[in-house]
Amino acid sequence: MANSRATVLVVEDETAIAETIVYALKTEGFEPLWKTTGREALAALEAQPVALVVLDVGLPDANGFDVCRELRKRHAVPVIFLTARSGEVDRIVGLELGADDYVAKPFSPRELTARVRAVLRRSQAPAATETTKAPAKPTEWVHDEARCRISYRGTALDLTRNEYRLLGTLLGAPGRVFSRDQLMTAAWDDPGAALDRTVDAHIKTLRAKLREVAPDTEPIETHRGLGYSLKES
Repeated sequence: MANSRATVLVVEDETAIAETIVYALKTEGFEPLWKTTGREALAALEAQPVALVVLDVGLPDANGFDVCRELRKRHAVPVIFLTARSGEVDRIVGLELGADDYVAKPFSPRELTARVRAVLRRSQAPAATETTKAPAKPTEWVHDEARCRISYRGTALDLTRNEYRLLGTLLGAPGRVFSRDQLMTAAWDDPGAALDRTVDAHIKTLRAKLREVAPDTEPIETHRGLGYSLKES
């Protein structure tokens, strides 16, 4: 299997929960790496390749959201949040940080490993949508799909996973208007967990990053009541 022996970093300070996760991952052919603090997790990511991070929100030394912010500065590794709080506010914050999935405690170890496989399958598969066969990309853009990297006017953009997927979808069909539902389906592993305002928040962040490169342009257009598109060059 493609996921066999993939290293999964488990960041959980509750021993009983962590041991259950580690056992379930080993049983499913993964190589779990267990850390109990955010500091240890960030150090582990610098020390070795990791395929995915299972990250508890409530850690003894840091909030899991803050740990995710830090790791996102240097790594594009998929993240699944674990939390005892399943409210909408937590979910929105987690998704807007670029999390790939969100599991509330108590949870089934089998469900968690299934989600790990699903996220890895999505992250390893090349984006294949009808939009990739659409008109040629604008020349001011360079999309290196093999490296999951997009450059704008000669500058490589520092994008989260969901920002990359959103912009890649728009870039695949300049001028086409995508609804929020279409963008959620293209960018999130579980579109049903994302909200309209989550897409809006990611578009806002993308626009800010593009303005840092070219303050005088606004390549992403808003179509009221319809969605978003990328301007044709």
